[in-house]
Amino acid sequence: MKRLFLSLFVLATTFSAIAQSEAKYRKIDSLLNHFSRNDKFMGVISIREKGKPVFDKAYGYADVEAKVKATPDTKYKIGSVTKMFTSAMIFQLVDEKKLKLDMKLSDFYPKIKNAEKIKISDLLGHTSGIYNISDDKAFDDVKMKLQNRKQLLDRIESYSPVFEPGLKAEYSNTNYLLLGYIIQDITSKTYKEAVFERIVKRAGLKNTYYFSKINPKKKEAYSYKFIDGKWVRQDEYHESTAGGAGGLQSTASDLTLFAKALWSGTLISKESLAEMTKIEMGFGRGLFAFPFGERKFLGHNGDIEGFATVLGYYPKEDLAISLTLNGVNTEIDDMMIGIFSCYYKLPYRFPNFATTAVDDTVLKSYEGLYSTASLPYKVKIVAREGKLVAIAMEPGQGMFELNPLSETEFNYDPANLHMIFSAKGFTLKQGGQVTEFRKEASPQPSPKEKE
Repeated sequence: MKRLFLSLFVLATTFSAIAQSEAKYRKIDSLLNHFSRNDKFMGVISIREKGKPVFDKAYGYADVEAKVKATPDTKYKIGSVTKMFTSAMIFQLVDEKKLKLDMKLSDFYPKIKNAEKIKISDLLGHTSGIYNISDDKAFDDVKMKLQNRKQLLDRIESYSPVFEPGLKAEYSNTNYLLLGYIIQDITSKTYKEAVFERIVKRAGLKNTYYFSKINPKKKEAYSYKFIDGKWVRQDEYHESTAGGAGGLQSTASDLTLFAKALWSGTLISKESLAEMTKIEMGFGRGLFAFPFGERKFLGHNGDIEGFATVLGYYPKEDLAISLTLNGVNTEIDDMMIGIFSCYYKLPYRFPNFATTAVDDTVLKSYEGLYSTASLPYKVKIVAREGKLVAIAMEPGQGMFELNPLSETEFNYDPANLHMIFSAKGFTLKQGGQVTEFRKEASPQPSPKEKE
C-alpha cells in the first residue's frame, strides 16, 4: 500500500478529542454513498471498537447482472489478506513447538534454489529472494486452471533467486504458497481444513472459508471492473493457484473479528504476536504498517480478480476496520483518507467527481519541470495513458493523478488541491494559499545529441 500523504499536497493531521457519537458514522455513510453513487466502488465496510461492531454497511451489488444488492453478510474473496491467516497458523505451530522460525526451507523443499539458506522467517517477512510466481507472465493462464501441488512446486523450483536470502525484502506470493504447503505437511490437513480448525473455529468466524467457484446462492459476490461506463464481470481464478497466499473469502465483519482475535491472544501467544508485528525492511510477518497521521495501523490489503480488500487494526485504540470490495473505480487510499478523516472528525471535503475529457496534445503540452522560489523542491508533470500525473521531486515522495475539470484546470480532491495551467506555468491553490509555479525551459540538446 502506498503512502497516504505527500509533503506538498498534504492533509491536516492534528487530531482533536474524539466524542463517542453516531455523527461520525453518519458522515462515513454519506461519504461512501457519495462514492457509490458515482460508481467509484461496490462493497462493504465494517468497523469494530473494543471488540464490538459499531458500523457495518453495504453499497452496490453482489451480482450486477441479476441486480442482487450487497449486504453486510455478502462474502468477498480477500486476496492477500489471506497471508495474515497463514502467518497466524505458522506462529501457532511455533507456539506448539512443531516448527521453528530458523528452520530451513530445505527441511521441506530442498529442490528450491537457495533452500538451504532460506529460513521460515524469510518466507514470512518476504526476505527469501524467491521469485514472485504471480509476476511470471505464463502464470496469467495458469491461475485460471486447476493446478496440483506438484505442478506449482515444479514451477517454483524452476525459478532463479531474485536476491540472496536476508539481503533485502521484496514481496512475493510464492513465499506464502510455500508456507501454506508447510502447514499442510506438519498438520496432515489440507489448507482448507487447517484454516477452519485453527482460525475460523477458534475466532468464532461465521463466514470465512477457502473459496471455490462463486455461488451467488451462498451470498458470494462476483467481482467487476468499471469499463466504458459500466461494471464488467471479471473471470475467476482457480482456487488451487491461490493457496496460503490468497485463497480465502470472508465478510468485512469476520475480518475485523479475526483482527480482534489475533491481537487479543485468542489465536497466538503474546510472544508470537510481537514477532509477527515486528516491522523490518518494510514488512512484518504476514502484515505491514500503514499510517494515518500519528496513528499506525497494522494489517494487509488484497487484490484478486476484481476484488480488493483492506484490513487494518490499531492496537492502541483496539480499533479494527475492513473494506471488502468487488468493484473499485478509484484509489482505495483516497477512500481510506476520507473514512479516517470522518471517523476522527478531521476537516474533510467530499471529492468532486466532476470531470471532463482533455485531448492528449493538450496534456502533453503541460509536461515539464516546474519550480517556485517559495519552495525548495520542484514538481514534475507528465502525461500517461490519457491522464496528467504530478510528481513532487523530493526524496521519498510519490505521485498522484490529476482530475481534469477543464482544459486548463485540474484538481486532486483528497488534498483539496487545484492547479490552473498556462503557457508559462501553473497556479497551485490549496488550503487558502496560492503559489505560482513557472515552467522551466527544456534543456537544449548537446551537439552530439543533435547528431
